[in-house]
Amino acid sequence: MSYDTNNIFAKILRGEIPCFKIYEDDDTLAFMDIMPQAHGHALVIPKHPAVTLLDLPADKAAKTLQTVQKVMAAQKSELGAKGIVVMQLNGEEAGQTVPHLHFHLIPAHLSQLKRHGAEQGDMDEIKVLAEKLRAVL
Repeated sequence: MSYDTNNIFAKILRGEIPCFKIYEDDDTLAFMDIMPQAHGHALVIPKHPAVTLLDLPADKAAKTLQTVQKVMAAQKSELGAKGIVVMQLNGEEAGQTVPHLHFHLIPAHLSQLKRHGAEQGDMDEIKVLAEKLRAVL
């Protein structure tokens, strides 16, 4: 899978598609998944154009993982998450559907997850969750 500059996450990074942003810095963006597998499902992406973790330079990977930790801490404190599934898929064969590296942060037990991409979430609820998380980040 080569990097496609027109993938949905690239368009979000360019501001061409809106998102429920919860955190942003020079290297990363965190936002709510609109097809959540559980209540509070968030995504963290690097701003660097990488398809898989192997494509991301180590310094950018470190920055991305720092954002993952920040968002997880916010999910624990604001959403009362007792456990958070961190999922990151590399390549189509692993189930990756968007050719831009991304981490799923899903505050739920693995057994409670809905099938990924099964249905769009309640946009009003997602917006409220994004505001709660953004307030602490």
